[in-house]
Order: sequence, then structure tokens, then C-alpha cells
Amino acid sequence: TVVGAGNVGATIAQRMADKGYADVVLIDIVPGLPQGKALDMLEAGAVTGSDALVLGTNDYADTAGSDIVVITAGLPRKPGMSRDDLLYKNMEIITNVTQQVVKFSPHCILIVVTNPLDAMAQRCFEVSKFPKHRVIGMAGILDTARFRTFIARELNVSVHSVAAYVLGGHGDSMVPMVAYTNVAGQPITNRMTEEQITKIVNRTREGGEEIVGLLQTGSAFYAPSAAATQMIEAILFDRREILPCSTYLEGEYGISGIFAGVPTALGSKGVEEVVEIRLAEPELSALQRSAESVKILVEKMRATSKI
Repeated sequence: TVVGAGNVGATIAQRMADKGYADVVLIDIVPGLPQGKALDMLEAGAVTGSDALVLGTNDYADTAGSDIVVITAGLPRKPGMSRDDLLYKNMEIITNVTQQVVKFSPHCILIVVTNPLDAMAQRCFEVSKFPKHRVIGMAGILDTARFRTFIARELNVSVHSVAAYVLGGHGDSMVPMVAYTNVAGQPITNRMTEEQITKIVNRTREGGEEIVGLLQTGSAFYAPSAAATQMIEAILFDRREILPCSTYLEGEYGISGIFAGVPTALGSKGVEEVVEIRLAEPELSALQRSAESVKILVEKMRATSKI
């Protein structure tokens, strides 16, 4: 199931329908919107060769028994709006959505895409009361994709030759791991100047805002949907693929009781393992500071709600 038939949600549903790996339910509160988009995707299957069923609905009963539920519902960012500005309104939306999802699919794995991402994943975790391995936030894959793309374009090499991680919260405090970034095994610091690296790090942190500014009436959806699809595939096929995801931490990296982006092995159970890589002090401190910024948002939400 994909909750939210806007650009991100609909594109995730389309990517999965095209691949034909699973039947897809697209749900939204707007009458006709998910039904129309789902029917269009279903008809495309005759061209793409997919026999996946695609159903659009406004009724959560139609989502019953889902193995994976991706939550994209929420207000998108507008020009000049930070992710944090979305906090309270999207908290209400996430609370209502999670309650409905849990009612009809109590054994599902939840992938949260709604911003501010890490705080919404925390909210979903607390409302659902699911075990921590079944609630995961999509952020680090997207941030890392942007980071790798900018490096590849700067050096005029294939993005496949760039290995990198962006950890921490999905926002201004995200932590591109420069010391662990390489191009064909060669440290990025050997290929680029400090000025070039700083420019790319800053552009990565502002990647979402850059697209919002260009679109004016929306936010990114092609890359976010591709990132969510990669997570879905890792879970469906039990790949134990290590991806940067927002995960609930209990002492890993010196962080406890909060969601933060870290290397995570995804498999059929959801989070199979939090992979702890040895970080130098500057990177570790930056990661912990990023988690503290998420904690501030979580405390604001808790102050307005007993859940």
C-alpha cells in the first residue's frame, strides 16, 4: 500500500506496478484521485508487461493485509518553508494515517517518507507501537543519491563509480561522510579540492530546497520515489542490503531513543541490523548533533500530544 496519491506516492506506486513484483493499493483522502491514477497505471501494464493489480481507494479497508505500507501523505514543502515548518500539521496527518494502517495491516512493515522525515518516523513508531525493526524512514538513500550525483557530475565520471554515505537527520543537519567517500576506491580528497567538496556538501544539504525553488509549486518526487522503491525491493527480496535509512537507535553511535539516518541492513523483517561503522570523532559528533536536532522536534510533538 502507498498512502498518499500525490507526486511521490503515485510515482512509487507506478514504479512498483511497472516492476510487477506485487499488487499495489494507492489510497488518498481525495475522491477520485487515487482511483484515476491507479486505473491509469493498471492499463499501462498491458504495455510494460506487468500483471500487477493496482487499486485506487479512499477506504483503508481495501488496504487490509498489506505486507509493506509506504506513507507519503502530508503537506509538501513550499518555497521558503523548512521541513520543520511542516511539523505540527504533518504530525496530525501521520497520527491518523498510522492508526488506520495498524488497524487493517497489523503485521506490516512501515516505510515513512513524509517530512520532517525523522520526526515523522518517530511519530509513526510511537503511534503504531510496532517493534522498532518494522518502522523505517526513507531519507539517507535520497540524500546519498544527491551527494553521489553531484560528485559524479563534478568529476565527469559514472555515478556507479562513486561510493558514499550521507547519515544523520534528513535536513540541514545531515552529515555527508566525506572521509568515507571514494571514487573507484580513491578517496575523494585526492580528486577534489576542499572548496569543491564544501560546495557539494552544501548543495546536498540544500538539495530538496533547490528543487522546491525551481518547481515553485511542488517538491522532488522522482528521486524520493526511486529511493523508497529501493527499500521496498530490499525487503521484498530479503536482500539484507545495507542502505542509509532512518532507524530507531538504542545506543548505536552513542544515540538512544530517536530515529536517525545510519547504515541499515534491510531484509524480510525490515531492519535486520544497524551496521556500526567506525567513525572519526568529527563525523561521530556531527551525527550525534544531527540526532539532537531530531530530538528537539520529537519533544515538541510530545508536548502537544499524549501519544
